[in-house]
Amino acid sequence: MSNLTLILLAAGSSIRFELDVKKQWLRVKNQPLWQFVADKYKKTGFFEKIIITSSFDDIEFMKNHCEYIFIEGGKSRQESLKNSLKEVDTKYVLVSDIARPCINDELLNNLISHIGNSDCIVPYLKVNDTVVYEDKTVDREKIKRIQTPQLSLTSSIKSALEQSEEFTDESSAIVANGGTREFILGEKNADKITYLSDLKNLQCLDSPSNEILSGTGFDVHAFDKNTQMYLGGVKIDTDYGFLAHSDGDVAIHALIDALLGASGMGDIGMMFPNSDNAYKRIDSKKLLQTVVTKLLNFGFVIVNIDLTIAAQKPNISKYKLEMRRVLSSILNIEQVRVNIKATTTENLGFIGRCEGIGVIANANLKYYDWTKI
Repeated sequence: MSNLTLILLAAGSSIRFELDVKKQWLRVKNQPLWQFVADKYKKTGFFEKIIITSSFDDIEFMKNHCEYIFIEGGKSRQESLKNSLKEVDTKYVLVSDIARPCINDELLNNLISHIGNSDCIVPYLKVNDTVVYEDKTVDREKIKRIQTPQLSLTSSIKSALEQSEEFTDESSAIVANGGTREFILGEKNADKITYLSDLKNLQCLDSPSNEILSGTGFDVHAFDKNTQMYLGGVKIDTDYGFLAHSDGDVAIHALIDALLGASGMGDIGMMFPNSDNAYKRIDSKKLLQTVVTKLLNFGFVIVNIDLTIAAQKPNISKYKLEMRRVLSSILNIEQVRVNIKATTTENLGFIGRCEGIGVIANANLKYYDWTKI
């Protein structure tokens, strides 16, 4: 139908999910959960536009996947919704959570068939068990488990959210603001992913793809007599280091690019620009740790890495094992999965003239397999 916008809320931090992986980044085949849900809604053809809220940390990576409208969310669900509603110019808006991935067409059609009947159409589930509140038994026939998606008159929800009170769903805000709502029977399949155990109840999600994602990184740095050399996270016993904005650890820089390449997250210059003084002389191990944390949050698992260090000088043979130990600890993989190779350029080129070092890095990733938890 026309005159309807979809808002999908995906800016949460997944604090209650009990994993390093954010639930919106769990993979369904090779799609993150948020994209899987958005594509399902898009296929219905009901929506003029689809808006997805995202956290500041996630939004740029989300934009790399597809061409929906992405809005930075806020500290709460309500603040994220308010930010998104600024982009809504249709008469009606459907709001749902990425964490409800198994909405079927029957529920969606039912919601839309009631459009215009009230300010908000709300799906709910009946409560079958006895309910006790503060040691008193409550009439369960009067209890409703409220679900999303909820279909609202745009003007009503915008007005309702101007209140200072915080609400956990749209219909509560609209009713508190003097609006009306209509309840329709929801569905069990519309359960929300809040805790890790909730994944076992969802039948619409395929397991992640088992494909291996590969990336390559390359970096060079010239020598500088005024700095200390760090390579592969290890202090090298020389009287010179690297000319660089950070500590110049060329091996870690190449490795970061390989990891970002495999994940599709861009490159080191985008994530840690040398125009930012926050990274001036920074320990490159800290940059690598930041990247590893992002990879985990975005649903990736590091399989292995392989570094080739091209240096006429210094001789790094005695440092290779320590490099493996340091990097494997940061990457959280077995030491044997961190391979370090060293070579010279037979006195050719800037490396052969002992002007600097170059490093080629390769990294392999896979998707976190949430079906095995």
